[in-house]
Amino acid sequence: MHNYCVILAGGGSQFWPVARESKPKAFLSPVPGGETLIQQTYRRALKLFPADKILIVSPARYRDLILEQFPSIPRENLLLEPYGRGTATSIAFAAYTLLARDPEALMAITPSDHIIRDSEPFYDTIRKAVSYASENDTLLTLGIIPLNPNINFGYVQVEGGREAYSKGVPVKAKTFTEKPSAELAKVFVDSGEFLWNSGVFIWKASAIRDEMHSCCPEITNLWKGWQKVLGSPNEQQFIERVFSDSPNTSIDYAVLEKSRNLWVLPSEFEWYDVDSFAGYYEFIPKKDAEGNATQFVEGKLFLKESTGNIVYSRSAGKLVAIRGLRNFVVFDTDDVLLIAPRDEDVLQDTFRELSGPEYEEYR
Repeated sequence: MHNYCVILAGGGSQFWPVARESKPKAFLSPVPGGETLIQQTYRRALKLFPADKILIVSPARYRDLILEQFPSIPRENLLLEPYGRGTATSIAFAAYTLLARDPEALMAITPSDHIIRDSEPFYDTIRKAVSYASENDTLLTLGIIPLNPNINFGYVQVEGGREAYSKGVPVKAKTFTEKPSAELAKVFVDSGEFLWNSGVFIWKASAIRDEMHSCCPEITNLWKGWQKVLGSPNEQQFIERVFSDSPNTSIDYAVLEKSRNLWVLPSEFEWYDVDSFAGYYEFIPKKDAEGNATQFVEGKLFLKESTGNIVYSRSAGKLVAIRGLRNFVVFDTDDVLLIAPRDEDVLQDTFRELSGPEYEEYR
């Protein structure tokens, strides 16, 4: 078999101050005492791919975190990036590595920090996608039927609209738009012609290499000579030069928005890209009668006349007393106390103001 799974385990600043640059959300659990998001991703992959065909691509600074959570992973399947350069370069790294090992390699690529229900519809969808991609030199993404005009996702317009994608087979993509404005997202959803891009891709390593060379040669040109270097003593020096010179861009902007070879497999499994406090609040399965999410409070909690809040405090000996708070986030960690409205614009503005050098020790 030539089928491989590639897990992208990058960084990210979502869910600060719980998640930090040193430990992004993929290495945290979305519920108390549960598996981390990357552990959930790996466990799902194991149901479809043997362990020796599951690769993790990650910045080198997370090496110890990955080995702590996956001590038995084959070291050659841990692809460490010297610098963060976005998913386009990460996917190129995986594609060229696999081509060096197996010229017929097929890649199923998944983010490490999405929440996907462990269900047969998901596994059936992956099997169907792998079967299709193995017989066609196309780029295939899994598309999710949108529930609302979310501006944090990519949108794929399909030929034939709702009637075409309701058949449950791959459909040719017409356009791809990454993170549109709120007004445009509403137009997309109302039209019935668009699906959310799940960030789960399936394609042959050779197909994505060729498409990247057409759409973003500024990346693929850096890999000239890879056949002689990958697997040799000079590999690390070569990889460092490639990453040093690569643009910082996503596969969405570099390829998917430009490609005329993109297809979409409409999918109906439960999928959450929880990349904001608003999204996390919607995902949280258990809230009290007033809509407060308090599962992550380990000490005593006094909560009165308060609605729609997310409260976090892992100090078992601490009393958290809140009264008259509505739609806020309260995050109490060892070195940071964050209290702010549960409004994404306000939170993002706060995070931008806290990105200055005087707050670096808290990032």
